[in-house]
Formats: sequence, structure tokens, C-alpha cells
Amino acid sequence: MSKGEETKNRILHQAAELFNQQGYAGSSMSDIMRVTGLQKGGIYNHFQSKDDLALQAFDFAIARIKKHTRFALRSKFHAVERLQAIIGVFSSFTENPPIKGGCPLLNTAVESDDAHPALRERAQQAMNSWLHLICRIIEKGIEKGEISPEVSADEIATIIIATLEGGIMMSKLYGDSIHIHRVINHLNQYLEASLELNRPSSIKKYQEK
Repeated sequence: MSKGEETKNRILHQAAELFNQQGYAGSSMSDIMRVTGLQKGGIYNHFQSKDDLALQAFDFAIARIKKHTRFALRSKFHAVERLQAIIGVFSSFTENPPIKGGCPLLNTAVESDDAHPALRERAQQAMNSWLHLICRIIEKGIEKGEISPEVSADEIATIIIATLEGGIMMSKLYGDSIHIHRVINHLNQYLEASLELNRPSSIKKYQEK
């Protein structure tokens, strides 16, 4: 990595944490200059505008989360274990987040809404990526006979993401990780129970014997 690339990467990391903690609208160029230790010209050597920096900083934050997810999934092969590994990654967002300030996807989705269409689109793309990952795991689990074909991958993906983000929001609001831990316990039990209850009847009958 060249010196210029190292500088850009450092700016992205520092700006991602700033935006994630203060929000895009709540972070001025002065704030960005303060956390990076660079003058405006030094920042604009790498980014066309504050908007450009915000979009790239968001991508940087999501890439960090995806890296944690890949690491968590690498030793998991059963569909339910892989889903639980993803849940475990989200559980770290309140106590040891990859980017300071909690979940960047949740924070950006709430802040951007209609105020910043480009950021909102980026957040939608990131959310689509998470939903598609979960759906692929479930669909592969169905193909391998680990999950009943009656299970709706889209429905479970929505339940997992919405429940996790709600737990993260409550833990951040109250400064108490008990909420995300409750959510994680519930989701893990839900997934295990769904797998057991939805196994093919032939396997159930065999187990009952």
C-alpha cells in the first residue's frame, strides 16, 4: 500500500467512526479535520467532497463488518450454525463494534431517510447484501436437508435483521447490553426450535423409535 493509499485508508477509518457517532449532518468539515489531523486541502486530495467522503466511509464501515462475518462463518457449515454465527457478529456491536458508534447500517438508515438519498441508497444496498446472505444460507440449508423446504428464507431473513437491529437500538439507547443479549438468546432458540420442528416427518418418526 502506497503512502497515499495509507492516508486515504486512515481518513476513511476516522471519518467512518466520526459519522457513525455524530451522524453525517452532525459532523462538520472542522470535525473531520480535527479527527484526521489534516487540513481541508489534504482531505480533498483524496475525496471530491464531504458527500464523497461520507459514501466511501460508509462503504469502509460495511466492509469491516463483512470481514468479521467472513471470519465468523469460515468454520461453520451447518445452516443454523452459520445463521447463529451472523447473529454473533451483530452481538458485538454494542460492546466491541468494528466501527465505534454501534451499527453503521442502522445509524445510516435512520439518519439518511429522505434527507440524503445517496446515503439512503447505500444503506439499502448494504441491507440487501445482508438479507441475500441470510437467504442464501437458508436456501442452501434447504437443499442439504438441514431446513424444511416449507421455511420462507425471505421471512426469516427479515425477522433476524429486524430483531437484531431493534436489540442494538435498545441497548444503545439505554446503555445496557442486556437488550441485545436477550434478542440473541431468543433468535438462537428460535432457529434451533424451527430446525427441530421442521425436519422431515420421516426423520422425526425414526427418532421417536
